[in-house]
Amino acid sequence: MKPIAWALGALMAIGLSAGTATAADTTLRITLQLPLTSHLGQNLLLFKEEVETNSNGDIAVEIYDSATLYKDKEVPAAVGSGSIEMGVVSLTRYVGDVPAVDIFYQPFLFDTEDKVRDAVAPGSPVRGPLDEAIMDTGSTVLWWQAYGGAIMLSKDGPIKTPEDMKGKKVRVFGKTVGDFVTAAGGAPTLISGSEQYLAYQRGTVDIGMTGVSGVKARKLWEVMDTITVTNHADIEFIVVVNTDFWNSLPEEHRAIIEDAAIKAEANVRDRVSEIEADAYAAAEENGMTVYLPTEEEISSWKAVSQPVYDAYKEKAGKLGETVLDAANNL
Repeated sequence: MKPIAWALGALMAIGLSAGTATAADTTLRITLQLPLTSHLGQNLLLFKEEVETNSNGDIAVEIYDSATLYKDKEVPAAVGSGSIEMGVVSLTRYVGDVPAVDIFYQPFLFDTEDKVRDAVAPGSPVRGPLDEAIMDTGSTVLWWQAYGGAIMLSKDGPIKTPEDMKGKKVRVFGKTVGDFVTAAGGAPTLISGSEQYLAYQRGTVDIGMTGVSGVKARKLWEVMDTITVTNHADIEFIVVVNTDFWNSLPEEHRAIIEDAAIKAEANVRDRVSEIEADAYAAAEENGMTVYLPTEEEISSWKAVSQPVYDAYKEKAGKLGETVLDAANNL
């Protein structure tokens, strides 16, 4: 009797699932590499609530977190091809198609909150051209998600100066931050965010590079013990939607989604300082040491950074020159 009961239960579940799916006129599936408990995951939940409430259930939002569908590096192609409607992806994952996106990873360029806010404002002379260029990949940018400043993770002491990085393997999340590591004498290793815990645990790399909110979301204090607060780059994620799918939606659905995106973007940007403070506190509560470099030590990192700018100018072309000039004029 048990197999029959199980089968009947499964059929009922399928029926309920199908009923839920057909209840909505539009379904948005979103892939996310971070856990739903992360601040990017919570930001998607805010978006979901806004969309589903304001559409009276005509639009359903399904979130697939923790890289269950796609790893970070796979998201641009998955969304651009229409394999999935939407995705959250690190901005730097578009560097292959739009090298200029790595403007945000030029060492110490965006060194104040005001500069970051000016640069990422919708339609700004920095962000606007990048959003337009990303459209050529088959995706439309709906909103940007603040992730905070880049930090370094290590074991048995901080990474105070480039001297401490020489000869070390370093986890990086993009080509330009890899160039920064190379300029400082380290060996960059590109590792997806969802894979960094194991990389630290297994000793695949000696040093990590991420945002402090990722330390909390992924419990990286279990595998690393020290944070060095360099804030040498501004980490940005973007939420993209397949352009063909987007253009096929009824105008009223697009309006609801755009309104929810505006609210989600403002919310995460306004909360990022609080999110980082909470993450630093959680890291210390779980045994990590948080080291703040001196001005002299930061100067030593800046001193080795010029090759990163040179490489960017060479690869990013006219668009890179345009957004770099705009960034310098902020």
